[in-house]
Amino acid sequence: MAGLWRCVGVRWGEGVPRLVWEEGRVSPLDYGRDVAFRVVGERSCVGARGNRCPGAVAVPGRSTQARCAECARLDRAHSVAADTYLDDPRTYRVYLAWFGSGMVKVGITAEERGSARLLEQGAVAFGWLGRGPLMAARRCEELLRAALGVPDRIPYAEKRAVRARLPEVDERAAEVAELHARAVALAGWPESLERVRCQVVDHAEQFGLTGLAPASGVVTELVDGGIVGGRLVAAAGPDLHLEMGDGGGVLVLDTRLMSGWDLAAVRAGEGGSGGDAGGGVSVPVREVPRESGVQDLLF
Repeated sequence: MAGLWRCVGVRWGEGVPRLVWEEGRVSPLDYGRDVAFRVVGERSCVGARGNRCPGAVAVPGRSTQARCAECARLDRAHSVAADTYLDDPRTYRVYLAWFGSGMVKVGITAEERGSARLLEQGAVAFGWLGRGPLMAARRCEELLRAALGVPDRIPYAEKRAVRARLPEVDERAAEVAELHARAVALAGWPESLERVRCQVVDHAEQFGLTGLAPASGVVTELVDGGIVGGRLVAAAGPDLHLEMGDGGGVLVLDTRLMSGWDLAAVRAGEGGSGGDAGGGVSVPVREVPRESGVQDLLF
């Protein structure tokens, strides 16, 4: 990076992750490369729906949504996810997303987006259930929650806790296929929603999860002057898994924490623990016990 850049976050395009900056600049995220930056100044609101925040309001460092209250309200004013935009004429798809054993959620996405939504959420595997109008997709989502107990959200802490100990690909696919069969057989399936044949897609290779070491720490927030540096070994949804130097383990950075900050390149010798641009951290981190499970990451 030359000078100061302001990060928008990770975007998955053509099945690969990229860091996107304001004004459209893009940095590829290739596994095995070093990622290193220094935080500068104060975190401010990123605005809403492509428009800058008029007051450049300061926002908390621990928030994964870098918006002030007013911009957050405006951003959700026409949001499908928030059920505030119900007359969208596009075709929607209902999906089952798998994140770990017993961790499957149901969701919807515009058909034109393809699998981008699943990559953005860090779904290790997924399968399409149905396609049709928005409200029919919503009714199907509600049906699965009520009849099968399938949630529409899974916390990121739970997703991160199991990425390094996933079952084999066949077992992942079988769990999605079994739930798919139960879902399409339910009474009350919306008439205008077309059932889609089960075909499980696996993202483990795209995410770089094969042989991934368990996380030893998770960044909790960025701070002025703080440094993050490490070798990128995996990326899933908004999370970057960074291998730290000198046996420091693997650090997880939720890139949503980067939005709203000015970031600068790290020069050799500036790193925290690790001592160089390729490995160091001097921002708040929550340590994860070596034999951690879901409970350890939640509390």
